[in-house]
Amino acid sequence: MIVCHCTGITDNDIRNAVDWMRASDPDTIITPGKIYHALGKRADCGGCMPLLLDTMRHCDSFGVAPPILRGRAITSGGTPDEGRRKGYRLSQRRATV
Repeated sequence: MIVCHCTGITDNDIRNAVDWMRASDPDTIITPGKIYHALGKRADCGGCMPLLLDTMRHCDSFGVAPPILRGRAITSGGTPDEGRRKGYRLSQRRATV
């Protein structure tokens, strides 16, 4: 299937580029720009970006983070709230009248 009509990139081209990048460096972070560069092309209008990203994410060898960073636990006290105090929003504070 053609993903980018401007440059003629197919879904197979994207999968092959992702596989090639992952095989050459397992710790690399794969971005759309790196895929275009690996294929020797440049983004033109950007209309294909949602489909290109979707195709990237569905590749078997595509990983969002390098393997060493996958599955890391939160180390800042075990809370996903970035260490904010409880009630940091104005709407959650008690009004003093």
